[in-house]
Amino acid sequence: MVSDFAIIFSHIIPPIMGFVGILIMCTGIMDKNNQYTLAGMVIFFAAGVLPFFILPYLLY
Repeated sequence: MVSDFAIIFSHIIPPIMGFVGILIMCTGIMDKNNQYTLAGMVIFFAAGVLPFFILPYLLY
């Protein structure tokens, strides 16, 4: 059986991080603030990649 933490890390946290990353990216682009744009890109990228690093440890 899949633990509750696996569901959280695979279906709940990544979409929230992706949405926040896009909002921060858009804010940085509109304000011409490269730090916000870069932070948004990092958060969005982390939302897609982190489940692949976290879930193998939670599932075994």
